[in-house]
Amino acid sequence: MPITVRYADAALLVLEKPAGLLSVPGRGPDKQDCLSARVQQQYPDARVVHRLDMATSGLMLMARGAQALSALNRAFANRDVHKRYQALVHGSMEAAQGSWQAIDLPIAVDWPNRPLRIIDAGGKASLTRWRCFSDDPHSPLQHPLVQTGLPVCRLELEPVTGRSHQLRVHLLAIGHPIVGDTLYGNATDDARLAAARLMLHASSLTLRHPVSGEPMAFTSAPDF
Repeated sequence: MPITVRYADAALLVLEKPAGLLSVPGRGPDKQDCLSARVQQQYPDARVVHRLDMATSGLMLMARGAQALSALNRAFANRDVHKRYQALVHGSMEAAQGSWQAIDLPIAVDWPNRPLRIIDAGGKASLTRWRCFSDDPHSPLQHPLVQTGLPVCRLELEPVTGRSHQLRVHLLAIGHPIVGDTLYGNATDDARLAAARLMLHASSLTLRHPVSGEPMAFTSAPDF
């Protein structure tokens, strides 16, 4: 699983994480291989700023040095870093074509079933914006999953808050789970079984450079 360095300077790295690779080390000797460890072999001063789920692919930032790490942590806390994702979800959502919709549901840890999250009135406020992807490179009629007779829709997603598993939990809550989601998907779903991976990709990042303050924007096309 090669890691592509999209941008590198003395303060910042922009990377492409492949699906199936941890962002940071997990528990146990078999979970030490991860994006951060691989990157630090080449850039020893690289530090983790945010994470992507193991099953998610796409753009990820790392800071280089304490000054850049502090600046990027502040930017994330102030929601000055804007992220968008693409996903394939179950079902048809064509009625919402082109217009942004919102999912505003609180998320909490499902303590008996950690690390799962659930929608819970006592959870943390969580907001996701979504819309049908207007420039779908794969026509819905051409997508392999549709050929099986199972409807799917490509969405553009913007997590306004940054809760763990937010996109997966929110989409499940409105009845459109992400294709290939073995953690939250229905185990009897033929489309899930037909997918080789979680169909979720971090496709866009916009931010200001942590040192110069210059605006920066990066995009990445998913492989699905």
